[in-house]
Amino acid sequence: MGDSISSLPDEILGKLLSLVPTKEAASTSVLSKRWRNLLSLVDRLSFDESMVVYPNEEEATKGSQRFCDFVDKTLALLHNSPAIKTFSLCRVAKTMSHNHESARLNRWIWTAMEQGLLELHLYAPASRSTVNIEPRVLRSNTLVKLTISGHYDIDVDSDGEDSDDEDINESLDVFFPALKSLSLMVALDIESYPRIIHACPVLEELTIRNGDFSDMGPLWGGYGCGTCIHQASFRFQAPSLVYLDYSSLVFRKYDVGDLDSLVEARLSLKLWRSTSHYDYDDDYYYDCSGSLCDDDDPSPPIFGDVTCLVAAIRNITTLHLSPDSLEVFHFCCKSMPIFNNLLNLSIESNNQNGWQVMPLLLKSCPNLQTLVFKGLVHKVTNRCGDACACNPQNPSLKNSKKMKKKKKVCCLQTCPVKVLEISDYGGCFQEVEQMRHFLGNLKCLETVKVGVDPDNKGKNAEFLLANLMNLPKLSSKCTIQLL
Repeated sequence: MGDSISSLPDEILGKLLSLVPTKEAASTSVLSKRWRNLLSLVDRLSFDESMVVYPNEEEATKGSQRFCDFVDKTLALLHNSPAIKTFSLCRVAKTMSHNHESARLNRWIWTAMEQGLLELHLYAPASRSTVNIEPRVLRSNTLVKLTISGHYDIDVDSDGEDSDDEDINESLDVFFPALKSLSLMVALDIESYPRIIHACPVLEELTIRNGDFSDMGPLWGGYGCGTCIHQASFRFQAPSLVYLDYSSLVFRKYDVGDLDSLVEARLSLKLWRSTSHYDYDDDYYYDCSGSLCDDDDPSPPIFGDVTCLVAAIRNITTLHLSPDSLEVFHFCCKSMPIFNNLLNLSIESNNQNGWQVMPLLLKSCPNLQTLVFKGLVHKVTNRCGDACACNPQNPSLKNSKKMKKKKKVCCLQTCPVKVLEISDYGGCFQEVEQMRHFLGNLKCLETVKVGVDPDNKGKNAEFLLANLMNLPKLSSKCTIQLL
């Protein structure tokens, strides 16, 4: 087998070595003379220090220095290689000062970019300090994919931000004329995002993640205090964008240009405060025990306005919403647009967030074909309407009463969904009743796919399927599949 592999052409061996971490690829040079110079043919360099676990701090410091030496030697050997098209770096800084560390990493990045890099992926997990990215590595005529994640800082000059596209390359520190995919999961000043996006005129895929990194905390650099963030607006223009993955706490408002080319959006928006005070009525304020407060006691305001952002994505065909996003849509979207092109809607659900916006959202999707739920359990509120089967009850002893839903045409009966997919199904009472509600009202339904929660697989799965099969169905074409 070894002779068979060695007999392959150099180009093929170079491709094979490009598929493994660079350290393993370099180790093959000691196998025989045949493999000695093949490292120069790899088109992908991957240096990942996070894969190494050290027994103590002393070994970690020594190991980190060995990692740096290996990267230095490899780049010195391959710095003139035209084959390198992808450079990935995960650095866990444990040596040198902040300035020296930043200078070293920038030197590595610049060395890799000099030969016309196509993809650059940078990650800096929790460390003693943030790495500053130098302006010289923020300009590339060849780069098509860029990922920056973790403890990096990008200082972007605002000069020329509003300049015309014709002279954008002369006026901005950042310039990526060929970049099509950009992922920013870093703590940046809020004004840096629109400036970076503006410098990518042909951008098609954009990922911005904030606030979902356990080792980093809230990510809006320079806007950590509530006073600052409450005065901030998030704005960007990306006319060529096809895919958007955006995760953040909501801002005061959004200024987003029309995203007419956008096909798919994944939103994970989060409110700054709990909305449990509004579980039973948006117009009244209940205290933590569920008791209705006096009329003179003003209810706490719900901060944020995503109306412009939601309107900008109205032409998409696929939409993914997190549990928190459902509540943001309900409390922070003043008017819901009509999603005429939306064919696929995916909803994540948990017992901490309600479905208040579901009736309006479903009515705003007149051509919806596939509806996906990751979990059916949700927080019971008085605003879920007829999209769910829950029967909310105000826990206030003073105002205890069941919230009866008005008799009217169920929003599900006008929903054209043909495929319903459920994952993490556990078969609890609330889930069974919700399935009964779906099956009894979705008249166009043809296929139901149910993925059972891993804890309920095995013999219990057969019981769950039998239970679902016995539920009444409005659609005679409906079939149920257990995944």
